[in-house]
Amino acid sequence: MQVTNQLGDLHEVPSEQGKGNKYLLPFILVTLLFFLWGMAHNLDSILIPHLKKACQLNNRQSTLIDTAVFFAYFVMAIPAGMIIKKFGYKNSIVTGLLVFALGAFLFVPAANTRAYELFLFALFVIGCGLTILETSANPYAAILGPPESSSKRLNLAASFNGLAAMVAPVVGSLFILSGKNYTPEQMEAMPELERSAYLMSEASSVKLPYIVLGSVLLLVAVIFIFMKLPAMKPEHTEVEVKPGFFSVLKFSHLSWAVVAQFFYVGAQVCVTSFFIRMAEQGAGMDEKTAGYYLGIYGFLFMAGRFIGTFFLKYVKDHVLLSIYCVLSVILCAVAIYGSGIYVIYALGGIGFFMSIMFPTIFALGIVDLKSNTETGSSWLVMSIVGGAILPYGMGTLIDMKHDDIQAGYIIPLICFLIILYFGLFGYKVKTKAT
Repeated sequence: MQVTNQLGDLHEVPSEQGKGNKYLLPFILVTLLFFLWGMAHNLDSILIPHLKKACQLNNRQSTLIDTAVFFAYFVMAIPAGMIIKKFGYKNSIVTGLLVFALGAFLFVPAANTRAYELFLFALFVIGCGLTILETSANPYAAILGPPESSSKRLNLAASFNGLAAMVAPVVGSLFILSGKNYTPEQMEAMPELERSAYLMSEASSVKLPYIVLGSVLLLVAVIFIFMKLPAMKPEHTEVEVKPGFFSVLKFSHLSWAVVAQFFYVGAQVCVTSFFIRMAEQGAGMDEKTAGYYLGIYGFLFMAGRFIGTFFLKYVKDHVLLSIYCVLSVILCAVAIYGSGIYVIYALGGIGFFMSIMFPTIFALGIVDLKSNTETGSSWLVMSIVGGAILPYGMGTLIDMKHDDIQAGYIIPLICFLIILYFGLFGYKVKTKAT
């Protein structure tokens, strides 16, 4: 029996139902990967306000954390595919885990020297590992079982990414955030030794979580090395000639999907990266309480993915995407102009309604691409670079507005308007005139 993965290749899988148990342990391990890279991404939301304090940064500089991670996706999208073709999916997963672990361990010298540039390099290395890992793990999740349930397995595995969105902020709040904040005037009045000790203490708090994360990654890599996983052997059954890397953009729905995905990832990263600062400024919370509320935000994101998947059984995907975009625009307006706990409610609602956007845009973008699906998917992966660019723009705007975090949320509002256009018109399958 054969099953088609998300890249359009055909792979053989066992047809006997009794062999399902054989793939249970490998599937659990692959699902663990979704959770692990979810932890990495969602710890960034803790790192941004924390390293802003520890390394004495402005808002624009602090968003370089996102830039370092998501620019790695742009740089590594094509090399990751080359690694998979040359070494296979299993070896690529192991490679991704090892690179990911290296980046995590680099947090130790970065913290010891309180060198922001080294933190950024460590995050870039982590981003490279994540790119290889995500590109490899998704097809594995698709083939570990009967082909008719491959979509169900992918959604189940992805839900653990949502679980990480809830767990990571809680872990970060417990082990990274100290709850100690001083105004610039108070910092200036501190004796030099006391100020240096405080900043080094803040920087050092990141070491333990990332040492544990790196150690877990090494352990999982060793398990994968010795675990026998099903081979993925491509069978070329189509004679259709694939277009070049750029000419595939003649499919206008793919072009609009790339644009929409760029702005979606940018919006998601903007909302989560400034969540803690927004809770402090808009709702008057301390940073540790704000960190716990970020965990609730992650829970709503996870819940939104399950509930949205249920709604998609009854509502067309582009219609649901459009409705969720309208609601997200309204909630962004509440976040900008509201105050008190209503700001937090608005951010939680945005998290809920954002949850289905990435997979929905991705699915609409590759409709009817056939043998061009692999190239189209590469473009959609590269569009993740929006997470590197737009938060930097938001941080710049906030600095221009004299540290007004709420004013910066105009950036995700504009992003949702662009995604709304895709949901209403851009998704339609047609080709550009050549």
